[in-house]
Amino acid sequence: MTEVPSFQELFRSSTRSAVHLEMRDGYMTSDPSYEAWQRGLRDAIADIDPAWRPWTRLVRETVDRGVDVRRARIVSEPLSDYIRFEHHVTDGNVKAGEQVRWLPRRRATDLALPGNDFWLFDGELLLINHFDGEGEVAPTDPRELVHDPEVVKLCATAFEAVWERAVPHEDYRPA
Repeated sequence: MTEVPSFQELFRSSTRSAVHLEMRDGYMTSDPSYEAWQRGLRDAIADIDPAWRPWTRLVRETVDRGVDVRRARIVSEPLSDYIRFEHHVTDGNVKAGEQVRWLPRRRATDLALPGNDFWLFDGELLLINHFDGEGEVAPTDPRELVHDPEVVKLCATAFEAVWERAVPHEDYRPA
C-alpha cells in the first residue's frame, strides 16, 4: 500500500486550493475536545484542547500563501450534539482563514454525492477519509489517496454543488 502523506505535507504542497466535504452527523466522539464541550466547557477550542493550535496555524500558513481553503458540511437538522460542537468551534477555523459553509441535508436530496468525506488538493489529488459506523477513524486504511481523474472530477463537482447551495458559517443558524 502507498504511504499517505500527512495533512501538513498535503497542505504545504498545495498551491491553489484545499477543499473538504463532510457528510456525517458525528465524528470521533471520543475526542477530548468534544468530551470537554459535552461537560460544558465552551472556551476557545485551543484552551480546551491545545492540539488544535497546530491545525489553525497550518490553515493560516496555507491561506497566507494564497491557497483557498474551504470546508462544506452537509448536516441533518436538528443538529446532532457532535455537529453542534463543530458549529461552536468553527469560529476558530474561520479566524484562521478557512471558509466554511453548512448545507442542511434536506436541501441536498438532488445532489450526486460521493460515498465518503474527502479533501481535494489543487483539484487534482483526492484524500478520502474512512470512518467506522460510530464515526471513529477506520481501524485499517483510514486514509486513501486517489489520483483517478474521473473520481477527482466527481468529487470536485459534488463539492462545488454543495458549496453553491450551502450557507456561509456566519449566516448559518443551527436548527
